[in-house]
Amino acid sequence: MAIGFMGCIGAIKENKCLLLTFFVMLLLVFLLEATIAILFFAYTDKIDRYAQQDLKKGLHLYDTPGNVGLTNAWSIIQTDFRCCGVSNYTDWFEVYNATRVPDSCCLEFSESCGLHAPGTWWKAPCYETVKIWLQENLLAVGVFGLCTALVQILGLTFAMTMYCQVVKADTYCA
Repeated sequence: MAIGFMGCIGAIKENKCLLLTFFVMLLLVFLLEATIAILFFAYTDKIDRYAQQDLKKGLHLYDTPGNVGLTNAWSIIQTDFRCCGVSNYTDWFEVYNATRVPDSCCLEFSESCGLHAPGTWWKAPCYETVKIWLQENLLAVGVFGLCTALVQILGLTFAMTMYCQVVKADTYCA
């Protein structure tokens, strides 16, 4: 927002310093995004392992005070994607120190259904299920990324064009 505001004020006031600063900041953001995207694709396997480990650690915060958002997120994911745990439902055994899962893992939701037998729980691992869903929707993510990149490139182009016009006008006026 701050970068956009700087660009707007620079354009309205035709201020060379603000326009150039806007261009440089937008270029840095664009390059940072491109670098992150390249690193993400280069280190996908390591990110995969780290994400699974981190999610398993996060399971221990489920249903604890001050973690309502995390609890709701896990409940929604497990219900909507019909899955249980990061790798499988046994991930929850470590959290509860018992053979039970959250009620959102149940095939048919009812109060305390997570205490019943494993035959009444979802078997699919949530990490893989969500990963497959993301891969199936990769086109939409890619189109969104390309549109964002296009808007940034247009912003860079217009900012530099306006900067050059202001410099040119200052040269002729002086």
